[in-house]
Amino acid sequence: MQSLKEIVPAASNNINTKFIVLEKGRIALEGKQKMCLALVADETAAVHFQMWGDECDAFETGDIIRLENSIFSYNRNNLLLRAGKRGKAEKVGEFTMAFVETPNMSEIRWVPDPSNSKIYVPEAVISPCSRVFPPMH
Repeated sequence: MQSLKEIVPAASNNINTKFIVLEKGRIALEGKQKMCLALVADETAAVHFQMWGDECDAFETGDIIRLENSIFSYNRNNLLLRAGKRGKAEKVGEFTMAFVETPNMSEIRWVPDPSNSKIYVPEAVISPCSRVFPPMH
């Protein structure tokens, strides 16, 4: 299991992690498929999680989700954690999980590593917290 703070963008990831859903955005249609975005976190970091199809109805705020074989990549210039075609998202509990809201891994500007262009490294923090789901306090 990886912590959210350990994930980095890549064309082909294989991320296995667990997190709690802090906030869930509205469901929208992307072509013929439902899509929604959520703010999720574990005890190390937060990230934007993209849900597709049945995932939009299956998970709610407070759900603890285990994600297997997932990816952390760009979709329409937004860096998102998502199950992808090979991945699996499963509810494994609710409400009782320690978490932090910063850093938000989706709010970091990532650039190719100068010594290996297949690896990305953080260049700068775009925002200390989610710009999609701003803090309420």
